[in-house]
Amino acid sequence: MTEHDRRSAERHPRPEEVPGQEQAHPGTASEMAPEPDHGEYSYRGRGRLSDRRALITGGDSGIGRAVAIAFAREGADVVLSYLEQEQEDAERTAEWVREAGRRAVLVPGDITEEKHCAHLVERCASELGGLDVLVNNAAYQMSQSDSLLGISTEQFDRVVKTNLYAMFWLCKAAVPHLGKGSAIVNTSSIQASRPSPELLDYATTKAGIVNFTKGLAQYLAVRGVRVNSVAPGPVWTPLIPATMPAEKVDSFGADTPLGRAAQPAELAPAYVYLASAESSYVTGEVLAVTGGLSFS
Repeated sequence: MTEHDRRSAERHPRPEEVPGQEQAHPGTASEMAPEPDHGEYSYRGRGRLSDRRALITGGDSGIGRAVAIAFAREGADVVLSYLEQEQEDAERTAEWVREAGRRAVLVPGDITEEKHCAHLVERCASELGGLDVLVNNAAYQMSQSDSLLGISTEQFDRVVKTNLYAMFWLCKAAVPHLGKGSAIVNTSSIQASRPSPELLDYATTKAGIVNFTKGLAQYLAVRGVRVNSVAPGPVWTPLIPATMPAEKVDSFGADTPLGRAAQPAELAPAYVYLASAESSYVTGEVLAVTGGLSFS
């Protein structure tokens, strides 16, 4: 095995190389085995987001951390939104952003509260001087083996408020700050088109994100603001051991044509593309990053 192949295997483990594991929600990256690859040692920027100002929800770990690192190395300053119990992960993400020579503003809080969503946008505008890119990435899911009958009203409320209400509130607060050339990138999921029964409520919200994205893109086109979505397949993030039983975790991603879950670093380039001028004629689209699973 060459050195390149060895490093690739370490970054992209097969399901049989990932032990079954569980964490209390929301989970932390440092307690995962293996720890996810967020692009810390691999992502190379090319100035595609030079001096842009971005707000990233769920920016402490997983896809959010990978996007924050990539955005910083592309020249952007970032505001990171996350839950208070995710402070340690968020501070680590901020270290990587600052190591790239960019500003990181940490704003803990609960995006299921409308006032906090407005506060996030206000902090971005006041501390970074404006807002150019909004990444609605934070999500909540909880697997239920009994599908519909196992989903409580409390769980349904939390899933919908985190995944849909927060996106609505953040977009509504952000639009007055977004000028021509700005972008909104929403995280949907393969679940939007291939719903798993045990994730029925989560899948429903992800389909809603696709529809919201397409409608908002039409509304904001006249302002020169683009709205797109990334639809990940299985991705190795703290959400997985924190919301799935251990026996599901150790086979996570095995059903994809590529035979494994993605690492967060493999999602970041899609967000960079949709946030940058390279996608200046792309709006209302869903960019599927699914390891070969069909999104239709």
